[in-house]
Amino acid sequence: MKHRIVVLGAGYAGAYVAGNLARRLSPADTEITVVNAEPDFVQRLRLHQLAAGQEIEAPRLTEVFAGTGIRLRLARVTAVDPVRQVVSVTDGESGDGESGGELGYDTLLYALGSHAADHGVPGLAEHAFDVAGRPSALRLRDRLDRMDGPDRTDRPHGRTVVVVGDGLTGIETATEIAECRPNLSVTLIARGELGAPLSTGARDHLRRACGRLGITVLEHTTVAAVEATRVLCADGTAVASDATVWTAGFAVHPLAAASGLDVTDDGRIVVDRTMRSVSHPNVYAAGDSVHVIGDNGRPLPMSCASAGYTGRQAMLAIVGGLTGRKVGNVKLEYVANHISLGRSDGILQLVDGEARAKPTCVRGRKAARFKAAVLATSLWATSHPTFGLPTRRHRLADASTDVSARAAVA
Repeated sequence: MKHRIVVLGAGYAGAYVAGNLARRLSPADTEITVVNAEPDFVQRLRLHQLAAGQEIEAPRLTEVFAGTGIRLRLARVTAVDPVRQVVSVTDGESGDGESGGELGYDTLLYALGSHAADHGVPGLAEHAFDVAGRPSALRLRDRLDRMDGPDRTDRPHGRTVVVVGDGLTGIETATEIAECRPNLSVTLIARGELGAPLSTGARDHLRRACGRLGITVLEHTTVAAVEATRVLCADGTAVASDATVWTAGFAVHPLAAASGLDVTDDGRIVVDRTMRSVSHPNVYAAGDSVHVIGDNGRPLPMSCASAGYTGRQAMLAIVGGLTGRKVGNVKLEYVANHISLGRSDGILQLVDGEARAKPTCVRGRKAARFKAAVLATSLWATSHPTFGLPTRRHRLADASTDVSARAAVA
């Protein structure tokens, strides 16, 4: 029987790992199934641009995996049973007409990513938007279209968009909307000082960018509740809002915790240096779903860069375990923050081994071009995961010569 590999999620980590497994493992020995809720590859790092009104490339996953032998299952994952080694799925149709049911696996890669964290704030689910997923970004886009359209005669000077959260996603969302939709007023609510983790030069540049774009910044402000037409702050003040965008952090789905896998308090899967679950050795994790200590002794943050590092490490570990090949160590590091401030401005902030901002940074158009190049490279690498697919791939290790490697993933 073929060794069954199931990959949950086809984002930056999942699509990359699946394609590279197909590139390195012989189809005579393995079958690879990718489960994803959407038919397209989503450039999550550019969803704030999609929400603001720009068209963002979204390659079809059938095209991404064309010719690889990978089976794509369009479905939502509802449960993982690591004891029985099955995954339950529903609400989707696979290419061969299947719907719902269970998928058995011998090796599982969990790469389901994250979603916007609500922190239990009242009214958030009913009244707020986010840019953590393509459907939610499109809902925000539709709302902004209606606010910014020709029927806004009741508010001729534009309506107000309030962005809550001054992390990288909040900053990029606020600046993108302000640049793309100058008829709208944009307010950015920061829990502390705007750009606090950045160097002095980067913070100053960020403030100038907000001023140039007409963004109102409220610092040292905590949001206590979200209503249909306003945001209520902890100090009792209310901020008028025709569209509230929540960007105050990310959280993972409780699916991993419910499965019995060893997870952290926030639900991320605890793994060893090779991205293998410490509790279930035939389960690997990558991307936002994983909790792993980086080379600096700190947990890697949720980011595209972390998805790349953890995805590559998981892929090498799976291939090594199945074929008996030596497993190399991928650098697990976080070296910089790349922040876009609209299409022609940005900040590239380098950080040291303790994740603290270095004194110098790159600002302006040069930083914007660098960020654009990073995004283009990430898209190409993820949507062409089997580029240069060799005609000969590694066969699985012979059980008689490498029993331990086979047993570890069986």
